[in-house]
Amino acid sequence: MKKLLILIFSISLLWSPSGFADDISDFQIEGISIGDSLLDYMSEEEILEEIEGNLGNYFFLDEPDKYAEIYMWDNLKTYSDGMSFFIRNTPSSKYLSNKNEKYIILSMRGMISYIEDNDSCIVKRDEIAEVASMMFPNSKKDLYTKAHRGDPSGNSIMYGINYALDSGGWIDLQCVNFEETWRIENNQTEGISVAVDSKEITDWFLN
Repeated sequence: MKKLLILIFSISLLWSPSGFADDISDFQIEGISIGDSLLDYMSEEEILEEIEGNLGNYFFLDEPDKYAEIYMWDNLKTYSDGMSFFIRNTPSSKYLSNKNEKYIILSMRGMISYIEDNDSCIVKRDEIAEVASMMFPNSKKDLYTKAHRGDPSGNSIMYGINYALDSGGWIDLQCVNFEETWRIENNQTEGISVAVDSKEITDWFLN
């Protein structure tokens, strides 16, 4: 599951953000918003353990550990297959006296599995898209279909809708339909990923 979230996140961030005025913090996943403190949802011990376990996931970036990735698996209702978050991981952050400021959520994504049921995944994606379109009517909306780079056969497909906001952040709704043999051989799951990323995180990936 963790491997899939990393793959989805890396590929979804290849889109260049542009758009119009919107507040990305209005969009919630499991009641969580960009700008919240992760301490409201996890203990500091849990957060630090996740940071340590996920260092190096983004080794392909110029500053791979500039931000820390944290996974949440428990106490989730709709996105029961997991959520992930990014917070700052700079040396100065450990000296912040306000722990809430230290653990501000800059990016989040939730996953729901739809194994061998891409039609239901698309239905769910479009339901979420209707909400996003109403919340952000001035954003730039792009629909895309492309091969998943993780599968060299080209038979694993991503079906996405991307909302680029004026802030430079974006919301990306993506169904991944892996070729079944490849999925089983690589121990992957498949389904919908709902990602909400601030400009700070998109700049990190794009630069």
